[in-house]
Amino acid sequence: MEYRDAGVDVEAGRAFVERIRSMVNSTVRPGVLGKLGGFSGLFQLPAGYQEPVLVSGTDGVGTKLKLAHSLNQHNTVGIDLVGMCVNDVLTSGAEPLFFLDYLATGHLNSEQLAEVISGIAEGCRLAGCALLGGETAEMPGFYQSGEYDLAGFCVGIVEKSQLLDGSQVQVGDVAIGLASQGVHSNGFSLVRKILSDRGVLLSDRPDVFAGQPLADVLLTPTRIYVKSVLAARQAGLRIHGMAHITGGGLPENLPRCLGQGQSIRINPASWKVPSVFQWIAAEGSVSVAGMFNTFNMGIGFVVLVPSEQVDFAIQWFTSQDIAASAIAEVIAGTGELVGLPE
Repeated sequence: MEYRDAGVDVEAGRAFVERIRSMVNSTVRPGVLGKLGGFSGLFQLPAGYQEPVLVSGTDGVGTKLKLAHSLNQHNTVGIDLVGMCVNDVLTSGAEPLFFLDYLATGHLNSEQLAEVISGIAEGCRLAGCALLGGETAEMPGFYQSGEYDLAGFCVGIVEKSQLLDGSQVQVGDVAIGLASQGVHSNGFSLVRKILSDRGVLLSDRPDVFAGQPLADVLLTPTRIYVKSVLAARQAGLRIHGMAHITGGGLPENLPRCLGQGQSIRINPASWKVPSVFQWIAAEGSVSVAGMFNTFNMGIGFVVLVPSEQVDFAIQWFTSQDIAASAIAEVIAGTGELVGLPE
């Protein structure tokens, strides 16, 4: 017997690396050393830092992948993968430097997985970080035919004096909510249950989406906020804290950026909840509390700024084509998010 008889095609793996080489090279940024195909990725830290702090993050795409598998549409989940990691790293004030991916499948379908890598490369370009390397694991018998799983890992850098750790946040600071592009990458187990229980097809075109297929609405990738937020700081926006609104929604993630003895009071009427969440709530009979505890509800990222910079912050992000609004205020407390409807 040979390895191919067990379901692993080593030659196909080598050919796949060559196929994605140009995608990886398109993400190269200053600091990248070496080339694709080595045993490890090499990156030289940028000059000019007095006390550089490395910030790391890792994440996946979750069961949103099930929709990509069923639709045979794979060019957006890679953006989700990068977005979930780099947005987390950004909350510390760090600039993402490089990204690594882990892709596991039962059988290496180079056409399918090249689409995935194209999305990862696009996400890296949107974040300004290098796709430094990764691992593609062919594991016959472990995954169902046509399915794969993804994980990502990102490293960023920030000057220690610019690190955001909650200590800069003050009572009276205002939370500026930055619009999401939809569901992003959290809550899809509930979405899939609603689709299954209600007999909804991904090809359906509910009126609320103005003729757009449900598949396109749900597969819209995670917005990457890195360049706009880092540029805002360079432009003089004094950001005291940041939160990436992922699993657990606003109630779980917004308090994570607060300091000791602080809570945050939110005004749910201060932004318009996108139609996709209204549709999910209606189709699945999901309570308001259930929606806010599961989904981002239209706010994908939050920055905390001094009250005197609220107008500047909103104008800045609007100029970057990101809808922004003042959604909450930091108050004295014990770490809760208050003001959401029950």
